[in-house]
Amino acid sequence: MQGMFGHRLNHTRLLRYAGLFTYLSVGTPLVTTWAHQRLDMLQRPNTAWLVWAGCYVLFGIMYWLLTGKLGSRRYWMLKLLGLAVMTACSILIGWVSHSGLSAMLMVVISVVLPWQLPLWMGVTWMVLQNLSLVMVFSHWPEYHHSVAEAFLQSSVYLGISVLAFVASLVASQQAEEREQLRQLNAELRATRALLAESSRIAERMRISRELHDLVGHHLTALTLNLEVASHLAQSPAAEHVRKAQATAKQLLGDVREVVSELRQDAELDLTQAIHGLVEGVPGLRVHLHMPARFSVEDPQRAQVLLRWVQEVLTNAVRHAQARNLWLRIERSADGGLDLDARDDGRGVRHLRPGNGLTGMRERLAEVGGRLEIPQAQSHGFRLHAWLPLGPTPGLSGALAAPASGGST
Repeated sequence: MQGMFGHRLNHTRLLRYAGLFTYLSVGTPLVTTWAHQRLDMLQRPNTAWLVWAGCYVLFGIMYWLLTGKLGSRRYWMLKLLGLAVMTACSILIGWVSHSGLSAMLMVVISVVLPWQLPLWMGVTWMVLQNLSLVMVFSHWPEYHHSVAEAFLQSSVYLGISVLAFVASLVASQQAEEREQLRQLNAELRATRALLAESSRIAERMRISRELHDLVGHHLTALTLNLEVASHLAQSPAAEHVRKAQATAKQLLGDVREVVSELRQDAELDLTQAIHGLVEGVPGLRVHLHMPARFSVEDPQRAQVLLRWVQEVLTNAVRHAQARNLWLRIERSADGGLDLDARDDGRGVRHLRPGNGLTGMRERLAEVGGRLEIPQAQSHGFRLHAWLPLGPTPGLSGALAAPASGGST
């Protein structure tokens, strides 16, 4: 969907702006005479308007900060504090103004809850904050609300909050499913690129075998027959036989050179596959440093490398909640591959490897590689892996002079 200014708006941004619109609508009384008339009727001091306006502004600041990156679990303690501030501000506005504005602000909070808290905690928060309105409504002397009437009124507002909460929850789940689909898509693209490279190499090997076994065999036989003919032929035919023999030898040499080149280029080009994995990761900027053309000879090692990159991306987004990820792939002094990953996420003081890291270590061990994880990482998370390439270097000549692959 295209916005008014040409920017593409997804449903999470629309949800954020819808909540902002509701918030601004609640603030309309503050810019009219209604607020002052209301406070005069309630015989509130002049400072009551300042309290009302201050709570309203603080609520808006917290809302804008909390919805800046919907779905991120980073700094969850601060976000929990922000939700508490928003709830307290809405209750205080209702207490000062003796109006349902506090309930409308709680509807805005209900939009934020599914993105910041687990489902059960979000539902509990929503119910409890609306129950707090019972205390607010029952203490309005001009309305003489009983507790039962106050509970009934808060239940009406709770129904509106539930509608906003469910709509936001659906949007949150769709965002998660879309991210899972993106990861699956990236994996399929990388696998497709790997299969295309494997097919290309298999075809080159088939052609080289055909040239060697058929054309090479017949040219060798032709050369031997011409060798015999050159000793038996009389002049001037002998001269033409020797020329044919030289041409046949030259052609045989050319065929052998072509076969050798075809076999030497039997490496899997992983450039496209790796870029396909790191592109389009939402909320994460990937700084990729690797050769302009990157290839590995062994298909198993190529698969291990791609799975390593994929697991690093998953850890950075899901667990570290990082904004930046630096990936470096380069040839080590011992002829293997050095794989280094570093993010600016929340880090971990006591690491308990899950299935992802355990599987990564097992896959590397199957091909003789290793995984190194520093133990204490309070800021950011870092992984280092080494992958052997076997006796024949599996990296193209471009690796001798590493180049930056740019940023995604």
